[in-house]
Amino acid sequence: MLDTVMIGAVLASVVAAATTLLIASLGELVAERAGTLNLGVEGMMIIGAAVGYATAYSSGSLLLGTLAAVLAGVALSLVFAVLTVWLAANQVASGLATTILGLGLAGLIGAPFVGTRIDAAPELRIPGLTDLPIIGKAVFGQDAFVYASIALLVLVTWGLARTRTGLVIRAVGESHVAAHALGHPVRRIRTLAVMFGGACAGLAGAQLSLAYTPFWASDMTAGRGWIALALVVFSAWKPLWLLAGAYLFGAVSILQLHVQGFGLGIPSQLLSSLPYLATVAALVLISALKRGQGAPASLGVPFVPDR
Repeated sequence: MLDTVMIGAVLASVVAAATTLLIASLGELVAERAGTLNLGVEGMMIIGAAVGYATAYSSGSLLLGTLAAVLAGVALSLVFAVLTVWLAANQVASGLATTILGLGLAGLIGAPFVGTRIDAAPELRIPGLTDLPIIGKAVFGQDAFVYASIALLVLVTWGLARTRTGLVIRAVGESHVAAHALGHPVRRIRTLAVMFGGACAGLAGAQLSLAYTPFWASDMTAGRGWIALALVVFSAWKPLWLLAGAYLFGAVSILQLHVQGFGLGIPSQLLSSLPYLATVAALVLISALKRGQGAPASLGVPFVPDR
C-alpha cells in the first residue's frame, strides 16, 4: 500500500525545490528575450540569499529580508548592465565576472551569520484543502514564494505575448538595429530587462535562505543559477516550458536525496551530481533536436547606436 503521507511530502519538496529555479529562470528569460545573455545569475542569487538572510535575521522581518534580497539582485545586475549594455563589454566575460563578484560579496556579508537559524517563511493552510491526501500540502500548503513564482509565470507569459511592452522587448531581442530605427530606446529597454532578471535572481536567493533552507551557508546556491540558465535554453525561450523544466529538475534534485536514504550502495557523489548530469543531457538533446533555433537573433550581440 502506498504511503500517501510520504508521497505528499516528496511532492511538496519537489515544488519547493523547483520554485527557486522557476523564479530565477523567468528573470533570465526576459533578459534574453531582450537580447542580453546574463551569465551572472548565480552571483545575483547568492548575493540575494546572503543579503536577504542578513536583513531578516537582523530585523526579524522576512518581508524586509525579501525586499533587501531583491534590491541586492538588482544592484548587482546594474553592474552587469553598465558593462554590457552601456559600455558594450563582452557579455560572457562580464557575466562570469559578475558571478565571481557576487560569490565573494556574499561570503563576506554572510560570514557573521554562519551557524545561525531563523524561522522559515510560514506556509499557507486552507482548511479542508491542505489536508487532502498527496496533493494537499504540495498545492495548498506552500509558502508565499511558491505562489509568487506562479503569479510571476503568469505575468511574464501574458506580458511577453499580449502587451506592447512585451512586443517591444521581443523586437529588441530579435533585431536591435530595427528597433532602434523605429525609435525604441534599446539600451534602456535592455537595462530594465537585466534589472528584472536581477530582481528575480535576488528573489530566488531569498527563497533559498528564508524558506527552503532557513539558514545561511556559503555557496548555498550550489549551481542553481547555472541550471536556471540551461532551463531557458531547454524551454526554447517560452515561459510555459520553463514550468515543466523547473519541476523536472526540481524532482531530480529531491529524488536523488531520497535515493541516498534507501541505502542502495550508490555513491553519494554520483547521486548528488544527478541534477547537473540531467542538465547536460537536456542540453545535448536540445542540440540534437535543434531547439536552440528559437533563440532571439540578437542574443549576446552588443548594441552601439549610430552617432
